[in-house]
Amino acid sequence: MTGYQETLTDPSYHRQVVVQTAPHIGNTGVNGEDDESVRIWVAGYVVRDPARVGSNWRATGGLEERLAAEGIVGISGVDTRALTRHLRERGAMRVGVSSVDTDPAALRERVLASPEMVGADLSAEVTTPEPYTVKADGEHRYTVAALDLGIKRNVPRRLAARGVTTHVLPATSTVDDLLGLGADAVFFSPGPGDPATADHAVGLAREVLRRRVPLFGICFGSQILGRALGFGTYKLRYGHRASTSRCSTAPPARSR
Repeated sequence: MTGYQETLTDPSYHRQVVVQTAPHIGNTGVNGEDDESVRIWVAGYVVRDPARVGSNWRATGGLEERLAAEGIVGISGVDTRALTRHLRERGAMRVGVSSVDTDPAALRERVLASPEMVGADLSAEVTTPEPYTVKADGEHRYTVAALDLGIKRNVPRRLAARGVTTHVLPATSTVDDLLGLGADAVFFSPGPGDPATADHAVGLAREVLRRRVPLFGICFGSQILGRALGFGTYKLRYGHRASTSRCSTAPPARSR
């Protein structure tokens, strides 16, 4: 199983505990190339069977050592597929994982006292402190101003591969900061938190749209766009994935 390093370092998982359904995690170790940001963002990690030895020609270390170095608590020996079915039916919930406090009652009180994700405004905690630029690979075709709400490195990297230069700006940027770059379009990145609290980003999106500058987003960014257009947001009962979503075009109506 690979891809866990990208998940762990994805800012969208800030303040969340991640459960891996694949039973064997850590078999390819970790390396210095696959991080999606500057650090691990998950608050905790739940796996069934962690690899005792990581083995891959790109590996520079082990998963357990990396988690320990960054102070991330983990737990293993859990039937993660059964846990996933439980979460699917009952929804994501607050959780505690501790290697220090072993009193169940005390842990439960701490969990119940912890803040919920609903109403959480987390963009300021994960955004870049300073603007930076990822230049286009080869021939330059377009320029994009990206508002960093928790961006992954792979987004500007993929844009660069298509001839796009991306200027990444902090979440606290103003509309003049975004549009002053003379970009061909504005991009709102993925990120953690509740879009219902992201009033600053929503205001920016409305102003960008008012000035008729192309605007697009991924995940959290597209939810911000929806709010800017007057729609509300709410958490779905089940996980929403593109591969299981019905899309229609009209006329004629088609699904794919």
